[in-house]
Amino acid sequence: MNFLEFEFETESRSQLEQLVALLHVQDFEGFEEEENTLKAFIAETRFDEADFTEVLDRFASINYTRTVIEQVNWNQQWEEGFRPVIIDEFAAIRADFHEAISGVEHEVIITPKMSFGTGHHATTFLMIRQMKDVDFTGKSVLDFGTGTGVLAILAEKCGATEILAIDYDEWSIINTRENLERNNSEAVEVAMMDTIPAAKAFDIILANINLNILTAHMKAIAAATKPGGTILFSGFLYHDEEQMKDSIQQAGLQFLSTSQRGDWISIVAKDTGFMK
Repeated sequence: MNFLEFEFETESRSQLEQLVALLHVQDFEGFEEEENTLKAFIAETRFDEADFTEVLDRFASINYTRTVIEQVNWNQQWEEGFRPVIIDEFAAIRADFHEAISGVEHEVIITPKMSFGTGHHATTFLMIRQMKDVDFTGKSVLDFGTGTGVLAILAEKCGATEILAIDYDEWSIINTRENLERNNSEAVEVAMMDTIPAAKAFDIILANINLNILTAHMKAIAAATKPGGTILFSGFLYHDEEQMKDSIQQAGLQFLSTSQRGDWISIVAKDTGFMK
């Protein structure tokens, strides 16, 4: 399977981050950001020219180039550009070819391949930083849209004893299973699905996807959260905050706080159990 690489020249950091958000919704799976340059990748079989044009029409003008990459070169490109990520003294994310990182509570080994979620992007960074303040000890966790499995793996390292990691993407499932082996994870179950299972409730839900999917599944997220449970959301921009808050409230959840990194935000919410 070949991939398409698009390299965009953006006018500002804000425009770059808006472009990432829009392309992520269109099944683009990896991003590399440098100043006002963005590289975005998508499987050739998933690329839709009409959807892509609709995204570009939202901007007055934007220059880009398109390149076809063979699958083997995709993996090599990730390895060459993948640098370790350190989030405070809480967690570090590195590939297996990096040296071990000292001075952090938890270290996660990730080989991203064709999955989204290495910690480099602001949304994953924000989720991990929020996880630092959550008590995972003995808890059950749902990782909704697991990508590389990084959040599920970190949840286990933080003490969670039962974790379900789900994603609709086959490559994400394959990659997550490989990363589970690299981290000797035993408490994470992986399942390929695009809806939240209705038969079980969780103490903690991690949902780093995008605005449309989160709002569309908000009621299911609320139904799958135990009373008193915690939900961490990310994958959306700061100007989407009010829409997310409204969706959270309408589902019977309680908004707790917002964190921001660049133009991206994450939200912490709680299930009070009053509307169940």
